[in-house]
Amino acid sequence: MSKDGRKFNKKPRTRPIKTPTEKAQRLKVQRARLVKLGMESTAVEKMQPEAVRTLAMRPAKVEKMVAATQA
Repeated sequence: MSKDGRKFNKKPRTRPIKTPTEKAQRLKVQRARLVKLGMESTAVEKMQPEAVRTLAMRPAKVEKMVAATQA
């Protein structure tokens, strides 16, 4: 196979770009999920987006945290 063949001429694929609308919608869903798990809505609204994402990844940890604050 020669160096001028297709093997060495492939362009990298680009990943899709997140639009601000899609990002805001995901954040809204994640905030609602945290409220459903038992967190106070006022506390969730004051949280930074990164904190919301990290807590939404671990629902069992959030439930344990909520139970500890209520007890």
